[in-house]
Amino acid sequence: MSSNRSELDPIASTELAAGQVAPPEARVQSIVDSPEFQGRLDALIAEVAAKANKASPTKARLVRELLSSALKLIPDGRDTGELKLIAAAVKELRYAYRVFGQYPDPHKVTIFGSARTPKAHPDYEATVEFSRLIAEQGWMVITGAGGGIMEAGHVGPGKDKSFGVAIRLPFEQSTNEVIAGDSKLITFRYFFTRKLMFISQAEAVALFPGGFGTMDEGFELLTLVQTGKASMVPIVMCQGKGESYWQDFDAFIRKGLMSRGWVSEEDPHLYHIAATPAEAVEHVTRFYRIYHSSRYVKDDLVIRLKAPLTAEQVDSLNTRFAMLVKEGKMALRGPFDVEEDHRDLPRLVFTHNRRNFGHVRRLIDAINDCTPAPTATK
Repeated sequence: MSSNRSELDPIASTELAAGQVAPPEARVQSIVDSPEFQGRLDALIAEVAAKANKASPTKARLVRELLSSALKLIPDGRDTGELKLIAAAVKELRYAYRVFGQYPDPHKVTIFGSARTPKAHPDYEATVEFSRLIAEQGWMVITGAGGGIMEAGHVGPGKDKSFGVAIRLPFEQSTNEVIAGDSKLITFRYFFTRKLMFISQAEAVALFPGGFGTMDEGFELLTLVQTGKASMVPIVMCQGKGESYWQDFDAFIRKGLMSRGWVSEEDPHLYHIAATPAEAVEHVTRFYRIYHSSRYVKDDLVIRLKAPLTAEQVDSLNTRFAMLVKEGKMALRGPFDVEEDHRDLPRLVFTHNRRNFGHVRRLIDAINDCTPAPTATK
């Protein structure tokens, strides 16, 4: 996970959700959960953590759960194909996280778009311009490493500021010359692991015109943000001069979906159609003017801020966005005890109704429109 954002709705444990019933465990399966067996796992984890000088009770618990689940696959009787899939997926994710982990600080933007876009097309030229301008702001760019829009997304910033997240396909996909051979090129076997890295490592997503793949990626991202299963990020839609691809998309969303009640009236606020690449860059960077990141602590939505707000500004936000608050009011406070990162940042906290994420997106815009409160000087 990037140091600049947190998973919005992380899973706290592997306990079953309410109403979920697991198949009964046989003795050979449940033995993994026995205190004696768990103690042996704890000893192994502690030994590795001590040698790596990276001891953390939370991380140790999560690794123990990972190991316990893996060991139960043996008595579960999973077939070879299923075990291969699980093993390959975990290995792919670990490798990808290691690559991205070498560059924790720069903001990153994922660019989606067609692999078939010709170099002379206005969309290609707009992608080159957008990626160049965002790189000049200190950002790094993630694309699928192929041709078309993906190549254009690497041409703008160049190899040093580019990540390639490629997929093995029998046709169409080949690594572009910009990222080929670079240590930041990662090739995946599975689309689902590749998609996870596209979304989990980016603080923004720029969508350029494309086909089924682009629509799949765009709609999945919108669904995850709309349901609170992914962090709120700026989603900007950009195209070449004279093109109307995203206006057609927006018309479909409003007439084809919203008019029928399949999406809410606030959902189009989750994305922004930019008139130019420069405007797209401004939209992305402004998102982080005051807003930093979000997470939940139980039912409280914690919005970390780069600068404090005034009491008057919070009162105004409470009035304008009362529809988001389940009980109580929005309030400024410091970090919760369970928060381990960014503890120096002020927080805007409220009990969220877990709905209306289009309005949460509007709330972030309103926060960024504020003039930060003056800080005390020594």
